[in-house]
Amino acid sequence: MPIVTDVNKEKFQEMISNGKIVMVDFYADWCGPCKMIEKQMDELSVEYEDRIESCKINVDLNSDLAAQFDIRAIPAILIFKNGKMVAKHIGLRTKKDLKNDIEDVL
Repeated sequence: MPIVTDVNKEKFQEMISNGKIVMVDFYADWCGPCKMIEKQMDELSVEYEDRIESCKINVDLNSDLAAQFDIRAIPAILIFKNGKMVAKHIGLRTKKDLKNDIEDVL
């Protein structure tokens, strides 16, 4: 069962405004690479549970958020710090790459 949960626009805004680092996975149910990155996101959310928050946003259900952050391809991993986007990566990434992204922000 996935650990990183889906959020809507309101919950997302709440998460990024709380001052913590937030890693967001923009995805779609029909996206094969999105399914592949899900396990890595879950593992990292456990590994960094005391330092970051993680969530995922379905682009089909939240097209306004996808447009707001210029998401044109998925999976798209965005990292926010103090409410501002500090990293954006499009496409499938390894767990090591994602971990490096988190460490760069920490």
